[in-house]
Amino acid sequence: MNLKSFFPITENFSTHSSKDWRKDIIAGITVAVMLVPQGMAYAMLAGMPPIYGLYGGLIPLLLYAILGTSRQMSIGPVAISALLVLAGVSQIADPMTPEYISLVILTGLLVGIAQMLLGVFRLGFLVNFISHPVIVGFTSAAAIIIAISQLKDLLGISIPRFSHVSETVEYAFNHFYETNWVTVVLCIGSIIVMLILKKINKAIPGALLVVIVGTLLVYFLGEEKMGIDLVKDVPQGLPIFQMPEMSWEKIQILYPTIFTVTIICIVESIAIAKVLQAKHGDYQIRANQELIALGISKIGGAFFQSIPTSGSFTRSAVNNESGARSGFASIFTAILIGLTLVFLTPLFYFLPKAILAAIILLSVKSLFDWQEAKHLWKTHRSDFYMMLTTFIVTLALGIEEGVLAGVVLSICMVLYRSSKPHIAILGKLPGSINYRNIDRFESAKEPEDILVIRFDDQLYFGNASYFQETIQELVNEREVIPKMVLLDASSIHGMDSTGLHTLEEMQKYLKSRNITFFISGMIGPVRDFATQSCFIERMGEQNYFLNIHQGVTHFKNEQEGLEKTLSLIHISEPTRPRLI
Repeated sequence: MNLKSFFPITENFSTHSSKDWRKDIIAGITVAVMLVPQGMAYAMLAGMPPIYGLYGGLIPLLLYAILGTSRQMSIGPVAISALLVLAGVSQIADPMTPEYISLVILTGLLVGIAQMLLGVFRLGFLVNFISHPVIVGFTSAAAIIIAISQLKDLLGISIPRFSHVSETVEYAFNHFYETNWVTVVLCIGSIIVMLILKKINKAIPGALLVVIVGTLLVYFLGEEKMGIDLVKDVPQGLPIFQMPEMSWEKIQILYPTIFTVTIICIVESIAIAKVLQAKHGDYQIRANQELIALGISKIGGAFFQSIPTSGSFTRSAVNNESGARSGFASIFTAILIGLTLVFLTPLFYFLPKAILAAIILLSVKSLFDWQEAKHLWKTHRSDFYMMLTTFIVTLALGIEEGVLAGVVLSICMVLYRSSKPHIAILGKLPGSINYRNIDRFESAKEPEDILVIRFDDQLYFGNASYFQETIQELVNEREVIPKMVLLDASSIHGMDSTGLHTLEEMQKYLKSRNITFFISGMIGPVRDFATQSCFIERMGEQNYFLNIHQGVTHFKNEQEGLEKTLSLIHISEPTRPRLI
């Protein structure tokens, strides 16, 4: 592996112009302005003190900028990862306690190790088994859970931590009379202001402005008069290097959380990276290098007290829209976060938690995807039901259970669809040698006495029985039993020993019914396997053809030759005298 492969940022040293540097600096400043309030808000969502969110915008950004292949993606604290961490670790320790903080940092380290190993061993393809509808269902449910978790800061009510969202809603409803209306006005007002500013100009840092205004408001009016919860003391200075406390017992109890955070962070980050790459098209996303970069950024962050980080949809979009040309934009963001930690953290003492809740509530709005649900309902009902199931399980049972249900559903759907792939009966298009599905092409006509079938999947142990049973049914249900069955194997992209054995059994079955069996269009790798297994030899090379037209023409010529032979035999037979 060369230097540029492992350190993609080095590609930009020789190509960066002064204009590119200027764009990276502007993008870095813009993202830093967003990251400061969001980092603190997401840290609190994860059950951590706000400072750990700012730590998440330092070392992880630097490491990913150097190692990541995406030039515009911005990583750091995000809502989904924060919620996953809170859901898992809070079952073991109480949020904000030293034990809880230690476990969260350890979780980040272990997630980073898992992601790095997946990249090193090129196992990133495993996350492809989680379907898009499952991700939509999970993130939509997570958006609701995140919103409900902010009720305490929205209403100014002290709400105990419950296992299910329904319990949280019920408690808030029963204690609604305790609502602090100053907190409500501050939170909702902040949301309205941020929405207005975003509508005026997306470049306006609405979150930072409401943080500044809210902090000044509390400072001058007085904490006692307003009666709201504040962030208060935020440690000043850069984080120090510290080895996370690790033991086998802790790893065992954190395993479910590590699994869920690892999977969701990979899916989320790779999706963002691919979307941004598609917009530019002047570089390539290497999935395994991305996993290594994401993993190392989390490992490095854990040694400097960062909460687990991931790719951020909103900050990545802003980074891209601000003109970021490379990972240097993230380096500039990290430098500004470092300066904030050194000089500005005392200013956050009077920051109301209600404003951080407003930032969270506004950010999760984009996670609830109504449009995708409507699209799936109209176009693919099975995917819609899969999305809905994941959504309901996540809401009813919890985050980790929702992720697990989504993984199981995705794998089950893959197995189901693979076990019953599409099989088409083909007919010849008039005036051509092309054969198409008779259900889709009205002009396609089936050859007389011939059944042409296309199987659109690999032929393996999981669908071999379905393949055999379907072809037998197609043969038996016809009014006139065909004289020849031709299998178009051009869409069979893989085959195992069970699939090969099934073809042999199919040939024997058809032969027992005096039906000829031909195969056409077998692609190279499958044909090599069939040849090495001596299947072509046992089947007879005369029964294998490059395309359907060759097979049909050969069979018709054979039939015509046979009919002529029989006709000549009949004519040459001597006339027998009739007995009187």
